[in-house]
Amino acid sequence: MVIQILLWTVLSAVFLIVAGGLGLSFYVSWKLTRGTRRKPLDESPEDYGLSFEKVEFPSTDGILLRGWFLPSQRDDATATVIFAHGYRGNRLEQKLPALQLANDLTDAGFNVLMFDFRNCGESGGKVTSIGLYETEDLLGAIQWVKSHHPASPIALHGFSMGASTSLIAASRSPEVAGIVADSPFESLTPYLADNFSVWTKLPNFPFTPLILGFIRLHVGNPDHVNPRAELDRIYPRPVLFIHGDADRAIPYWNSRNMYETHRDVFRFWRVANAGHVGSYRRHKEAYVKRIIQFFEELVVQEKGLDQVILPNREAQGISK
Repeated sequence: MVIQILLWTVLSAVFLIVAGGLGLSFYVSWKLTRGTRRKPLDESPEDYGLSFEKVEFPSTDGILLRGWFLPSQRDDATATVIFAHGYRGNRLEQKLPALQLANDLTDAGFNVLMFDFRNCGESGGKVTSIGLYETEDLLGAIQWVKSHHPASPIALHGFSMGASTSLIAASRSPEVAGIVADSPFESLTPYLADNFSVWTKLPNFPFTPLILGFIRLHVGNPDHVNPRAELDRIYPRPVLFIHGDADRAIPYWNSRNMYETHRDVFRFWRVANAGHVGSYRRHKEAYVKRIIQFFEELVVQEKGLDQVILPNREAQGISK
């Protein structure tokens, strides 16, 4: 009788532990993908004295997305840069902040499109998929630019999840002339397997495999979010990888590894002492110079030097 009681006690304890682990893993996976609390849009282009147009357009799978189109502050725009924000953020990308960077780019002669991914900001949708469905959102943004500004070369500038999403979207859209990828991961499944504890504050075992399993149930297979596998389809279009070497959320070697696949056209700026998406804040002047030079070179490649008049490089302190 005593042995039976002990056995049932042990089995009950094991059941409660397993059920608790499964329940917690399910809850965390739901919070990561469906229970996201939206961050408010507490700034506007008007705060920076910028002209803008409110826009809305569908993703390629039908989700209504909203954003701002900021025209160049010069007479003629040389290109349109589409921003792609990070996980659980919105078009403001407060770690930058994005409106300040948009001001720098429109001042240099570029249009900027800023929008919210699904389940973020003012856009529709109820699922965040860490790049899987957000690719459809970015492809929808590219289509909007093609329809409304057909003469403008298109470039993407993504941050964290948005950087990885930009690489995938560019591989599917030949209209994209080039990409700036700030702090991307190279492949979602191994990245989550190695770094989930950074996100969830839970031990890797047993929670990481359980949470990954539930994410597959909620949104689909994260194996499909694999920017590294898309790089050959981007080549020979240029990519500028930017990554802080103090990034604890997504280690800098994610960018380094992707850069090394096509060193002849890809570029990599490893930013000293910068954290996750922290390079612009830490080295604002150098950051702006590099990306403006990169985007200007895209314009020259797309339009031809005889068809475009670029701002004076010496006045901006940009080397040729």
